[in-house]
Amino acid sequence: METIILEASTRTILKKKVAALRKNSTIPAVVYGHGIDNTLLTVASVPFQKAFQKAGESTLIDLVIDGKPGVKVLVHDFQRDPIKGQFIHADFYQVNMKEKLETTIQLRFTGEPRAVKELGGTFEPSMHEIEVRCLPSDLVHEITVDVTNLASFDDAIKVKDLPIPAGLEVLDDPEQTVAVVVAPMSEAELKALDEAVVEDVSQVQSAKPKKEDEEKAGDKKDEKKEEKK
Repeated sequence: METIILEASTRTILKKKVAALRKNSTIPAVVYGHGIDNTLLTVASVPFQKAFQKAGESTLIDLVIDGKPGVKVLVHDFQRDPIKGQFIHADFYQVNMKEKLETTIQLRFTGEPRAVKELGGTFEPSMHEIEVRCLPSDLVHEITVDVTNLASFDDAIKVKDLPIPAGLEVLDDPEQTVAVVVAPMSEAELKALDEAVVEDVSQVQSAKPKKEDEEKAGDKKDEKKEEKK
């Protein structure tokens, strides 16, 4: 597996001054872990984006701080700008290679289900990641799930059916459904759905006061004001 290296520098800039770092294409970050002190960092935006694209949250990164030998970390959390989508903060968790950890691993679905191709159904995943416990060295970036054998609407892929690599202990319920193929809606179901939508729209319209009613209500208020005078 490719070694992912990311350089970082310790920082002393805090609070409101951190905004200036982001303007210079730098992301404020922090690294923490069991038995170590929290360390404030900065990482360059573009290298972090490239590293995160490869590592996600379940692949080890060699974090080189101030040019010292790299430490093994996971991206434990991050924040993005809600409008621009750019990374604005990152949390790194320094792992102990001899201690098991708990994390999530993404599922990547491949193939076309037979029930989609032959019966016109719709592929519907209900899980996109699984929770695992393992040593850091046993982590994988993702788990590939072949969905080709979903041949009918009664078939389902469950957690127990996933191709779990050696060293990973899955923490999710083995009977939990991962993905199915849903049958297409019948004409009667589509008609009932359309009628329900029309009914909802009509109810919303009827709930709005008509202009004439609003004018009458306004006139009545004026009449009451005149009576009080």
